[in-house]
Amino acid sequence: MERVLVIDDDTQMRYLVTQILEREGHKVTAACDGEEGLLLFEQEKPDLVITDIVMPKTEGLKAIRQMILLDNSTPIIAISGGGRHFNGQDLLPLAKMFGAKATLAKPFTKAELIQVVREVLS
Repeated sequence: MERVLVIDDDTQMRYLVTQILEREGHKVTAACDGEEGLLLFEQEKPDLVITDIVMPKTEGLKAIRQMILLDNSTPIIAISGGGRHFNGQDLLPLAKMFGAKATLAKPFTKAELIQVVREVLS
């Protein structure tokens, strides 16, 4: 049972991802923004992080960079539907440059999420 930290400011997305991962047998902790996510990252020491990119307070790219500096052995999956000025396809390559192991553009399917989580954890 891997410990997964899910960071997303969208309540429904955070809930959906949490439910899918818990049904797959993972222990999930969730944060509503990058600032809270970084605190939980340090406290919980998760086996995997799934983070949105466009968020209030500490945005996802900055959170990814800080998590990599704290512990570069924890894989990170970046997810994004974009924002007012970008679409998810624009931001996801940046997330990989900042250290994310994998990316998913919103909206994604349950099967796509499960597949990328399995690939990153294997």
